[in-house]
Amino acid sequence: MQKTKAIILAGGNGTRLYPLTSIISKQLQPVYDKPMIYYPLATLMLSGIQDILLITTPHDAPHFRSLLGDGSQWGISISFAEQHAPKGIAEAFIYGKEFIGSDQVCLILGDNLFYGKLDFLRNAIQNNQGATIFGYPVQDPERYGVVEFNSDGTVLSIEEKPSHPKSQYAIPGLYVFDNRVISISEHLQPSQRGELEITDVQKTYLEMNALKVEKMGRGIAWLDTGTPESLLEAGEFIHAIEKRQNLKIACLEEIALRMQYIDTTTYERLLHSLPNSSYREYCTRVLQEFQSE
Repeated sequence: MQKTKAIILAGGNGTRLYPLTSIISKQLQPVYDKPMIYYPLATLMLSGIQDILLITTPHDAPHFRSLLGDGSQWGISISFAEQHAPKGIAEAFIYGKEFIGSDQVCLILGDNLFYGKLDFLRNAIQNNQGATIFGYPVQDPERYGVVEFNSDGTVLSIEEKPSHPKSQYAIPGLYVFDNRVISISEHLQPSQRGELEITDVQKTYLEMNALKVEKMGRGIAWLDTGTPESLLEAGEFIHAIEKRQNLKIACLEEIALRMQYIDTTTYERLLHSLPNSSYREYCTRVLQEFQSE
């Protein structure tokens, strides 16, 4: 299986969350008890990806570096690129050209949260032959990019916010592309919004008969946190799950241990570096349970 790297796009101005974002990036806002960026990072780690590029603004880059470091404490590698102005999602592949190299790449938007079994993503990474996008059933598909596909997952059409959607499946901010995505993105023409649109990348793969869709099952929750309402709803959702199950979602220390990115000795050292908090208490319990399993 070819190597897969990942990009987290955490730039933009977050204007819909103003004044929250007047000082701190949207992706650094809290979703219940953790910074938002922890959640897409956890998704990538749980899918087996350890080489990650985070693209953000020059203003926010120091905050992300301070929070995440180089990722080595979790057994992963995090590098950074600075995007001076948001010019479309597809621009991420141009910024990430050297990072991607000759590998395939998974792109996740920094304000998209996924909860549940990630088999759909692991399957896409393992079997991708061109581009793989995901379909998530929603009540109001006209608000999103909508994908129409046949029974084997081959995409028939993609429409952006259609007035008459051809399916109920919205396209979340999570994509897997082979290495051709770099060249495709470099040759895109800006849209009327002046941006390099991810939809145009997908349509290029569609024209090459190389675009597939993976359905997200009923056990998956997809949360977009771009508005004050959706940010609050996401926090309430995480709180309800964590309180009910007495487990933490997107605890990067726990994921690193259970995915065997780090050993127990490294985990214990990491544990001692955490301040006294309920988060540290949870991580301590994780180690005790791990050692008794």
